Amino acid sequence: MDYRDKLVLAPMVRVGTLPFRLLAAEYGADITYGEEIIDHKLLKCERRINDVLRCTDIVEKGTESVVFRTCPEERNKVVFQMGTSDAVRALKAAQLVCKDVAAVDINMGCPKSFSLSGGMGAALLSKPELIQDILTTLKRNLHTPVTCKIRLLKSSRDTVELAQRIEKTGVSALAVHGRRVADRPRDPAKWNEIADVVAALSIPVIANGDVFEFEDFERMKVATGASCVMVARGALWNASIFSPTGKLPWEDVKREYIRKSILWDNDIKSTKQTLKEMIMHYSCLEFPEGKAVTKAETLADLAQLYGQEQYYEYVKLNQLSSTRSR
Repeated sequence: MDYRDKLVLAPMVRVGTLPFRLLAAEYGADITYGEEIIDHKLLKCERRINDVLRCTDIVEKGTESVVFRTCPEERNKVVFQMGTSDAVRALKAAQLVCKDVAAVDINMGCPKSFSLSGGMGAALLSKPELIQDILTTLKRNLHTPVTCKIRLLKSSRDTVELAQRIEKTGVSALAVHGRRVADRPRDPAKWNEIADVVAALSIPVIANGDVFEFEDFERMKVATGASCVMVARGALWNASIFSPTGKLPWEDVKREYIRKSILWDNDIKSTKQTLKEMIMHYSCLEFPEGKAVTKAETLADLAQLYGQEQYYEYVKLNQLSSTRSR
């Protein structure tokens, strides 16, 4: 995994599934993070080869729910992000997925209550010994690169000191979101404090926060000195932000996302959530399109809504043929 001069898709819950990662990669993303998955969930899963879709699934035993899906096309760029608060549990969970991904990342920046209440995400920022234990355990036992993603602490000095401690664990890179836990998305990202971290470390730093246009990648790279730049909302609203030739119309991006969701049989709830986020940025869920997406119950419903009925039938026919030939 090379972390020099890379454009990175940030981890986003219920958004960073296989279709969206492949969409971002198609438009120019060099590294794509999956959505955060909690270690407790992974320990209830097993790895399966999906011969019909030609992919690898991490499936929850009992419910048969697909927790993580990946494919050979993204093998060298997908990062599996995990939520954890225990080194032994983290290792057991990582061992289930490490052979199918380019790197394993530990989430140390999520400010949401479900993460904090479990001692995960940003709760780890105040527990440097536990951070060290988790990262060192993973680094010693996995051949896959290990990274983590943090937020800014109360002062730049505190952030730098934590980052230096993380660097000593041997991680391959560190992602830094330029906001504190209490900050909201509307608060400006503090690029200058990310720059302080970059100046203090020798490992690659991935800068994250307030990238909304392709030109912002270079602006942030120059301002922070970071090796890579990561984007979340800007990519969610229009994944073609990664294209150096400029963004495509969001209607085109939306249709391509639908096609990839159909091709990879993406979870309908995840697909709808991603579409709703796109619609809310450009339009309104109370308009006809938004209401139709909310009402949709299957990928077939979405295919009809976006004029992809023929593509849906074509994909399903091919999948049926593949099943019969097994």
